[in-house]
Amino acid sequence: MSISSPPDSTIIMAGFHALSDPIRIAVIELLTKQELCVCDLCSRLEVSQSKLSFHLKNLKEANLIYPRQEGRWMYYSLNLTQFAYLEQYLAGVQKDTVILPRPNCEE
Repeated sequence: MSISSPPDSTIIMAGFHALSDPIRIAVIELLTKQELCVCDLCSRLEVSQSKLSFHLKNLKEANLIYPRQEGRWMYYSLNLTQFAYLEQYLAGVQKDTVILPRPNCEE
């Protein structure tokens, strides 16, 4: 997926901050396979709904997941466009970085 405009630094910071927790990484990994409801996420991650709600809030604020309500249940899926922004940022860092030999500190 190619994104035409460069991502805003706030978007990048929010995305990486949201990905800085093991539970949120586990949520992302589960959602790569399919859309899941909160009850399924709680069950598979073995966490309480209140704890999971905190982590889902972080992922939603970073725009990494989409919520969808169906009846009384909330379902979540990945926002792949947001992941493409993060991927584009990292690709730019890799492309623009010049790797110099490390200086020998003992000399």
